[in-house]
Amino acid sequence: MAMSDPGAKWLSEPDASRFAAIALGNIAREYPHKLDHVLASEADALAPRELHPSFHGSYDWHSCVHMHWLLARLRRRFPQLPERAAIDAVFDRHFSADAIVAEVAYLARPDSGPFERPYGWAWLLNLAAELRDEPRWSVPLQPLVEVFALRYREFLPRARYAIRYGMHSNTAFALALALDYARAAGDRTLEDACKEKALDWYAADRDAPAAWEPSGTDFLSPVLVEAELMRRVLAADAFGAWLSAFLPGFAQGTPHNVFAPAEVTDRTDPQLVHLDGLNFSRAWCLRGVARALPEGDPRAVVARAAADRHVAAGWEGLASDAFVGAHWLATFALLALEA
Repeated sequence: MAMSDPGAKWLSEPDASRFAAIALGNIAREYPHKLDHVLASEADALAPRELHPSFHGSYDWHSCVHMHWLLARLRRRFPQLPERAAIDAVFDRHFSADAIVAEVAYLARPDSGPFERPYGWAWLLNLAAELRDEPRWSVPLQPLVEVFALRYREFLPRARYAIRYGMHSNTAFALALALDYARAAGDRTLEDACKEKALDWYAADRDAPAAWEPSGTDFLSPVLVEAELMRRVLAADAFGAWLSAFLPGFAQGTPHNVFAPAEVTDRTDPQLVHLDGLNFSRAWCLRGVARALPEGDPRAVVARAAADRHVAAGWEGLASDAFVGAHWLATFALLALEA
C-alpha cells in the first residue's frame, strides 16, 4: 500500500480511506486462519465462520477484533469517509444480536476459559470503548463486553506474575487498554483492579534490562509499553520519578536499541514482520510518555524524536501487501499516529 507521507505524524483523510479499505478487505477474508481453539471432540472441528460469526476474518480472532476497532475509530474521526456505508453494513452483520450470542456461547465452553487471554480481551474492551456512543452496535455487543470485563476482574487477583515479553501475552499492554476501557465505561471495580495490579507488578521496577530489546518477533516493547501503562496509573510527578529509576538513560536516548527503530528483513514471514508493529507500538508509547512529562523535560524531546523515527520506519511495512502483515499492521499505525 502506497502511503502519502512516510514522515507523517498524523493520519490524513486519504490514508484513513486506505486503512479502511485494508481493514474491510481483511475482516472479510476467512482464510488462511489461525484458530485459538481447543477441540474437545470431533464436533468442535468447525470453520472459523461457524465458531466466530462476529470475528472470523483477518487471520485470527484478535486481529479481526482490532481491525473492527480501526474501522470504528476511522468512522468516528472522518465522518465523510468513503467507506462509511460499507463499515456500517459490516457492523450491522457482525454486531447483530445473533452473532454476539454465538460469540458468548463459544466463551461458555469449558475449554474456552483462557481464550485470547489477555490480548484479545484487551482489544475487545477497546472496541467497546470506541463504540460506546453508538447504541446501534454497542447495545448488542454489550453481553460479550461483560464477559471479558468479568474475566479480567476474576483473573487479575489470581495472576501472581507479570508477563513481560513483547508479544500477545504482555500484561502491561493488556492492562493499559483495559484501564482505558474501564475509565470510559465508568467501571470503577475494573479500574481499581487494573491499577492495583499495575502497581503490584511494575511500581518497584528499576534499571530495565533494555539491552535485551528487541527480540526477533516482538511487536511490543516490553520496556516502553510498561512506561505507557504506568503513565496511566501514576500522578505526573510520581511518573517522572518512576521513569528516572526505570530508564535512567532516557534523557540521553540510551540504551540505543530501545530508541532506534527495528529492522525488518522479511515481510512475508508472519513472525519477522512483527517488528514493523514494534516500530509503530514504540512510537505510540514514546508519544504517550512525552505527553505525560512536564514542559521542558528533556526526555520528552528525546521521546518525540525517537517516535518520529519509528513511525517513518513502520511506514515501510505499510507498503507491503503481504497478508501476514496487512491483516493487522494498520491498527498499530493508527495507534502511533493518534498518540
